[in-house]
Amino acid sequence: MNLTRRAFVGTSLAVAAGAGGLAAGATQPWYRRCLRWGQTNITERDPVRYDIAWWRGYWKETQIQGVIINAGGIVAYYPSRNPLHYRAAFLGGRDLFGELREAARQEGLAVLARMDSNRATEEFYKAHPGWFARDASGNPYRAGDRYVSCIHGPYYEEYIPELLREIAERYKPDGFTDNSWSGLGRGSICYCENCERRFRERTGRPVPRKADWDDPVYREWILWNYGRRIEIWELNNRVTRAAGGPDCLWVGMNGGSMSGQARSFRDFKAICERTEIILLDHQRRSDTGTFAENSEAGKRIHGLLGWDKLIPESMPMYHLAGEPFRLSAKPPAEARMWMLAGFAGGIQPWWHHVGAYHEDRRAYRTAPPVMNWHRLNEEFLVNREPVASVGLVWSQRNLDFYGREQPERLVEMPYQGMRQALVRARVPYVALHADHIERDSARLAALVLPNLAAMSEEHCAAVRRFVARGGSVVATGVTSLYTEMGDRRSEFALADLFRVRAAGTNLTAGGAPERRWASASAHTYLRLSPELRARVYGPKAGDEPAAQGVRHPVLAGFDETDILPFGGLLEKLEVMSGGMVPLTFIPEFPVFPPETAWMREPKTDIAALVLSTHTSGGRVAYLPADVDRRYALMNLPDHGNLLANLVRWAAGDTIPLRVEGPGLIDCHLYRQPGRMILHLVNLTNAGTWRAPAEELIPVGPHRVSVRLADGVKGDSVRLLASDTRAAAAVRDGWCSFEVRSITDHEVAVID
Repeated sequence: MNLTRRAFVGTSLAVAAGAGGLAAGATQPWYRRCLRWGQTNITERDPVRYDIAWWRGYWKETQIQGVIINAGGIVAYYPSRNPLHYRAAFLGGRDLFGELREAARQEGLAVLARMDSNRATEEFYKAHPGWFARDASGNPYRAGDRYVSCIHGPYYEEYIPELLREIAERYKPDGFTDNSWSGLGRGSICYCENCERRFRERTGRPVPRKADWDDPVYREWILWNYGRRIEIWELNNRVTRAAGGPDCLWVGMNGGSMSGQARSFRDFKAICERTEIILLDHQRRSDTGTFAENSEAGKRIHGLLGWDKLIPESMPMYHLAGEPFRLSAKPPAEARMWMLAGFAGGIQPWWHHVGAYHEDRRAYRTAPPVMNWHRLNEEFLVNREPVASVGLVWSQRNLDFYGREQPERLVEMPYQGMRQALVRARVPYVALHADHIERDSARLAALVLPNLAAMSEEHCAAVRRFVARGGSVVATGVTSLYTEMGDRRSEFALADLFRVRAAGTNLTAGGAPERRWASASAHTYLRLSPELRARVYGPKAGDEPAAQGVRHPVLAGFDETDILPFGGLLEKLEVMSGGMVPLTFIPEFPVFPPETAWMREPKTDIAALVLSTHTSGGRVAYLPADVDRRYALMNLPDHGNLLANLVRWAAGDTIPLRVEGPGLIDCHLYRQPGRMILHLVNLTNAGTWRAPAEELIPVGPHRVSVRLADGVKGDSVRLLASDTRAAAAVRDGWCSFEVRSITDHEVAVID
């Protein structure tokens, strides 16, 4: 790159101006100044038992600045003038929304009116049967005892806008949110008269009869539905701003799962281009994931939204591990760690209870200390930009048109495996949308493309320009082998960078396309070169190859083995001139009975990893073996170490952070004017790989070194969680200090 290493890190991203920033006071609109939120998701029973006085005290105790109050949609909590707007069963003549809105105003809180707008009663359905979604047989889609409305019909164009106007004009909320705004998901095709007519007007064809990703009409239906959600987003905002003023935003609600957003037709990039704030409905980690899922979601969304905007997240105080128990308290360690991990990724807290009355009173104890810590340290948690030299690239089109019906396995798992390897290796990274490679790559030293199969010509050209400027790339799986619309190319679009040509077969699936999976045993391996076992402690057979030469740095730490477990997919390749192959494929052989578990073909020339260095100095590591996916599935340390080695080799000496010490620590480095901020989240706990966590396990000490950005002296280090100071030593542009112990998290402010 044409930047010095220090200047490179210092210009990681443009830093927001200090004055007039987030949380600057009442002069800022609500979506800029409200950093802490609360919500009791009101049940129909609550109107007769809502203790408003107690909750007002809890609002104060938890230092919230805004409250989200159920208004209408599926259930109305105010006396609506629309006779079809179903009122809560126990509402009676009460205006609960109005009472809560008034109480919140008296406490100086912002108010968001919560809607839930995708279903209606049988009475409503009978009055307007043409407004509701229908299956291929003409039967209405139902969810429980409610009928599901069609997003392409008058329900969303007439009825919901009328409710929004009514609430805005009568109650003057600051804005609106909506839990189920995007209608039917991708798994249910609607054949109502509105869909049939409008889709034919758009394409000249009827609505597709089934999901068929190879059918151009079905692909057009996918894009048509994405476009409709953006139309509804824009329509609702026009309505609320006209009725409630320019800052009365309708902000829907969005999930943190990439595949979940895709299945709901929610184009995250397009949404972030149209909003001032994201309300995130991302309430728990996956069954096998860590709390780093939450910090990663924050970084990925900020990469689209910008780091000058807010992402409040619904953080439930009720139990969600496995099956949800909405009335039982989540273990405090689980709830607390999810919140703190969110802070590390730039997410703002929003405690969430289902119902206003709970017999499990433990649920009220978790949020106050975390919210108060956030209040005391809020200046360090907003108005900041990430410092990293590695970009982890993703694309929603890849989820849709390559991932198709298997987006988790084909797309999310490779991404998650690579992300987890970076977390484990304590390598800071930014999440980068493929459409933003050109815009943001100049600030990075290395791009990581985890099975980014579906890439446009523009994406590929941006990657080539990045390498031509001296940048490095780590790519895995079948990256660039498909067009953006999911059609398989005859050749990798980035074959010139990877130094390979596609041979068109899949070695672990009998020649079938890579969407087919390996055999049940998955008993395959990767061979390291050169082989070293002849000079390593252990028995000798006499036929060991002579140990010659030294291994490439990407194989560091594997000196006492010549093989690594694999078990995944591998596209057969032809390696071109300039490509170096330090890993090859060992085909499957029996697992059972043990007497048969010996290699039938111990060595091949089938490339599992191809390395190259280009004339610009850029390094390219192409890993056709899906080690990143396997790491997400199997959590084998060898896989994580190999992935981390590849990224470290690609990034060279640009990684701005070193953290030495025990435990699984998630590291996030940021910059503000004149200082740097380091979040260290301790993922080492009794529920690391299976929720819920019930005990926090302190780890330490840790020796930390941070490459100082321009304008940061580094002679002062404050530790916010432990409320102490650390002795700092500055040498050659690095600030070093010790963190003696981390229980749940630590935040170091380096001035």
